[in-house]
Amino acid sequence: MSKHVAVLMGGWSSEREISLRSGTACARALEEAGFRVTPVDVGPDIATVLTALKPDAALNALHGPAGEDGTIQGLLEILKIPYTHSGVLASALAMHKERAKVVMRAAGVPVPEGRVVNRHVAAKSHVLPPPYVLKPVSEGSSMGVIIVRDGRSHPPQILGSEEWVYGDEVLAETYIAGRELTCAVMGDRALGVIEIRPATGEWYDFDAKYAAGGSIHVLPADLKPNVYQRVQELSLTAHQALGCRGVSRADLRYDDTPGGTGALVVLEVNTQPGMTQTSLVPEMAAHAGFGFGELVRWMVEDASLGR
Repeated sequence: MSKHVAVLMGGWSSEREISLRSGTACARALEEAGFRVTPVDVGPDIATVLTALKPDAALNALHGPAGEDGTIQGLLEILKIPYTHSGVLASALAMHKERAKVVMRAAGVPVPEGRVVNRHVAAKSHVLPPPYVLKPVSEGSSMGVIIVRDGRSHPPQILGSEEWVYGDEVLAETYIAGRELTCAVMGDRALGVIEIRPATGEWYDFDAKYAAGGSIHVLPADLKPNVYQRVQELSLTAHQALGCRGVSRADLRYDDTPGGTGALVVLEVNTQPGMTQTSLVPEMAAHAGFGFGELVRWMVEDASLGR
């Protein structure tokens, strides 16, 4: 009898639409691989739904708060449903960008300098010398990220307005010039390194991530072999230091600009990376010889409790 997999998707975070796309792609691939699949659009009644379904495993395709911060993982532990990706502690830790940086720094992983500030304080005057980056402490997909450019007289006023929906704490970090790199970890193995170049605009924002043709992915990234290997080492070290499991993806910046610092820093680790057609992890897995169906099957076979 084929294994029954509940694919958890949707939810109520700002990344709901991306999660639905990730989940739909994963559900289709699992069905093609012979699994019995129930797609579940996660709502507040998820415990009742899963108790009635009694799946053999849950593939977590949720993104953002509730799906990526340890809460759904805790529920799955209570219901004793084996699940994919990272467990309760690693998920909660990686989701909080500032606390994740403390752990990564202690493990020898270079991270940007910065501090957490109240958004109203950040709206009044510069909290760091420009250029710097302001980002919500616990959001993904570049939601709410603001780059404060050099020469700007004051911070963006949206920070102090009612339009701001990403919480009162923001992380202010020194802006790292140069290239945007990313590297996935699958189990205990770092995959290839992608350089992401936005097709339009200046950086890898939400539209560059998810719109068709929004970004150019260079795989393998055109880096010196020692730098390429260092990216893989840092990604694996960060994954292990945070206690991640299954698949994760580290985002990095590399300043190889003329006269630049040469710094290579890890910005964050995503414990629930996107699994859409334009997503980075499936691309890196394919480069390593794992088709999308093989990747999703591996994730389900890796599912467990006590992660």
